[in-house]
Amino acid sequence: MKTTIEERWGTHPNDVKHYDTTQLRKEFLVEKLFAADEVLLTYTHNDRLIIGGILPVNEALKLETVDLIRSEYFCERREVGVVCIEGNGVVTVDGKDFPMTFKDALYVGRGAKEVVFKSNDKANPAKYYIASSPAHVAYPSAKITSEMRRVKDLGAAETCNKRILNQLILSEILPCCQLQMGMTEIQPGSAWNTMPPHTHSRRMEAYFYFKVPAEQAVCHFMGEPQETRHIFMGNEQAVISPSWSIHSAAGTSNYTFIWAMCGENLDYNDMDTFTADKLK
Repeated sequence: MKTTIEERWGTHPNDVKHYDTTQLRKEFLVEKLFAADEVLLTYTHNDRLIIGGILPVNEALKLETVDLIRSEYFCERREVGVVCIEGNGVVTVDGKDFPMTFKDALYVGRGAKEVVFKSNDKANPAKYYIASSPAHVAYPSAKITSEMRRVKDLGAAETCNKRILNQLILSEILPCCQLQMGMTEIQPGSAWNTMPPHTHSRRMEAYFYFKVPAEQAVCHFMGEPQETRHIFMGNEQAVISPSWSIHSAAGTSNYTFIWAMCGENLDYNDMDTFTADKLK
């Protein structure tokens, strides 16, 4: 078993105006999130969010602490959200098993000392995407059942943004500190997500794109509304979005993405929206 964590620094929007493609990708793109029998993590200084991928194939994988967060165990001061994006498995939190399959989500509260990830079939291993933020209160770990999940139909085929929003971890669904997560499924024939785009100065966000077909891509748009930039992304890659940046994308095919947010305001609708005609 191996745990690897990469560190990313915060950025000022005036600096990003001068980034070329290579620098933009270096600062904001997370190209690799999964490796067999490894835990791959990325720590961003934007609200100290950690995102990562866990792929147990031949052995169970424990979410271990890393020197970067200087804690006795990973969840000593943190909460974690887990979404199963492929296969079937089990996540065990301090001895309690939570069966996981595609779209299942799990909230792991602050204070959980042992979090272990397993696959039911190594020929079709479970893939777990995780996001973690600092937590000030210890709330109970809980699986988000299909009855708890909030599902909304958004957009329209006429505007190429018909999509299904699955709200998974929100304070309205279960007690949590500052972490919020959900999954958005772009429907066949549509391409755009989060259109019109927005910013929210009180929290940052990360987008993880998956179910992107081979030889297809997602073009993620970021930057200030009047000074946008773009990053082309492949399957199972993530992008870090600072609070000052929009976060929107269009794909050459339909795709799915998981959004994870953390910050001081838990109001999901706290955002400043910019219609497409106002972007530059």
